[in-house]
Amino acid sequence: MTRVRLTWLIVLAVVLSFASMTAIAADLPEDVQKWCDMIKERYGGTTITVSMGTHPSTDAFRKMVDEFTELTGINVKWDIISEPQLRPLHMTQASAGTTSFDVWMVDGFYISEYVAKDTLVPISEFTANTELTPDWFNYQDIIPAYRQAIASVNGVPYAVPTAGESRFIAYRKDLFEQYNIELPQTTDELLEVARFFAEEVPGIYGFATRAQRGIFFASGWLHVLYQFSEGWIDQQTGEILADMPEVIESLKYWNELIRTGPPDAASYTHEECSSAFMSGDVAIWFDATAIATWLIDPEKSSVYDQVGFIAPPEGPLGRYAGLAGWSLAVPKLTNQKEAAWAFIVWMTSEFNGPKYVRNGGVLVRDSLLNDPEITATHPDMYRALGDTFAAAKNLTDKGLVWIPPTWMANRVLDLAGTLGNQALIGDITEEEACQRLAEELRRMQAIWN
Repeated sequence: MTRVRLTWLIVLAVVLSFASMTAIAADLPEDVQKWCDMIKERYGGTTITVSMGTHPSTDAFRKMVDEFTELTGINVKWDIISEPQLRPLHMTQASAGTTSFDVWMVDGFYISEYVAKDTLVPISEFTANTELTPDWFNYQDIIPAYRQAIASVNGVPYAVPTAGESRFIAYRKDLFEQYNIELPQTTDELLEVARFFAEEVPGIYGFATRAQRGIFFASGWLHVLYQFSEGWIDQQTGEILADMPEVIESLKYWNELIRTGPPDAASYTHEECSSAFMSGDVAIWFDATAIATWLIDPEKSSVYDQVGFIAPPEGPLGRYAGLAGWSLAVPKLTNQKEAAWAFIVWMTSEFNGPKYVRNGGVLVRDSLLNDPEITATHPDMYRALGDTFAAAKNLTDKGLVWIPPTWMANRVLDLAGTLGNQALIGDITEEEACQRLAEELRRMQAIWN
């Protein structure tokens, strides 16, 4: 290659690069461009490190990061590990009084622990600054139940939800039509339908969900716990309720449902229960909204074109739905709080919401739930999501959060799920499981009060 030709290629590359930057800038609304310019002037050249787990939201953000860096001048380094390793890593660093990260991905199951150990910056420190937090971020557009349940503690928000999930029901439309079965709306009807398929339809199990010993079982039990009771712990007084008759009834009901499923259901995580449904062996699936797209993916599911969705059933106390998921937060120990917040604003804003979802991110905003271009991809699923979020709001309106609001939630869930699973497989009765759970929780009270 001649020197002249090489020189022209370099010039062309520079011109194309500049044209690309100009096109990005030209495509931005004036208020968005103004914010980007301000951030670039103040924090351009900064490098932040983001600690996240392997997750669809992580993949979506990584697809968006080059544009963020180009527009703001903030460079981003990624530290991505498996989800269960995140909390221990963050807590270890916090205990040592240091952190190598500027943004943390936080599991809603453990937000109370993060706050109890004083590790997070309340987001009001940023949202009160209208320069750092522009109108097009629109925090209020995030589904209220997610804001309150997975990213706040005692009404104070400490993180921004990015990958919220609830729990709802998928069902085989072809089977329901073939046997002329009406969609179950109550807990009694759900059990009746599950038993019908398990007992009357050869080769089909009634029900699949997560039921593996420990946190997986507890997470499943929470699908119906509040339909029957006020939970394992009174969230206002701290009184232990786990041995109350209505809690025992909820466990009996849940285990009866699981027993209409495959014989190895007691070992299932969300992956195994989804696989059982996608293989065509199960009539009803009850699990996480965030993974529902697996069920309608023709590359994963043999019944992808026969899947319908409905909200959780109504129980004796009402219709409620679970709330779990992930958020982004700024650790108190970082020295680059404003640059970290700028990253969170860009990635989680209403402005970038459609791009985030198109890149595989998980819906957490009302505006996206009502976006016809998005909902048209699977109207039945998005209709059920809306009903499910309404059921989740029923719980927050009642003053309750789905995950026990204690910094020892991990221990509570593991204990409840271990004992509940033992009752499922017949090692103990449901009454014994709940009595032992209550006894152990009362012993733990001195620690978490």
